[in-house]
Amino acid sequence: QVQLVESGGGLVQPGGSLRLSCTASRSIFSVNVMGWYRQAPGKQRELVAIITSGGGTNYADSVKGRFTISRDNVKNTVYLQMNSLKPEDTAVYYCNQYDRGFTYWGQGTQVTVSS
Repeated sequence: QVQLVESGGGLVQPGGSLRLSCTASRSIFSVNVMGWYRQAPGKQRELVAIITSGGGTNYADSVKGRFTISRDNVKNTVYLQMNSLKPEDTAVYYCNQYDRGFTYWGQGTQVTVSS
C-alpha cells in the first residue's frame, strides 16, 4: 500500500501561480507513471499531466504551456507547477500513481482561481 499526500493548493487570483506537491510513502524511483488529475464540481475527474519513470510527460490540451509536471526521486515527490491560472482551473487536484497494475490516489487538494 502506498500513501500519497498532496499539498500546495489554495486560493489564487487569475493569472497567478501555484505549485502542488505530492509526496509518496515509499520510493517512486521505478514507478511507471505519476500523475495529476482534477475534478471540478459537477464534472468528471480528468487527466491534467503525467510523468513516466523515464521522465516523459504528457499534458491535457487545456494546460499545455501553462503547467509543468516534474518529479524528484530522492524526495519521492511529484510537483505540478501551475502558471497563468484561469478560473476554469478551479478544481480538486488529485495525485495518482500507476505501477505494475496498481493504482493509488491521494486525498486531493483544492485549487480555487478567483478574483
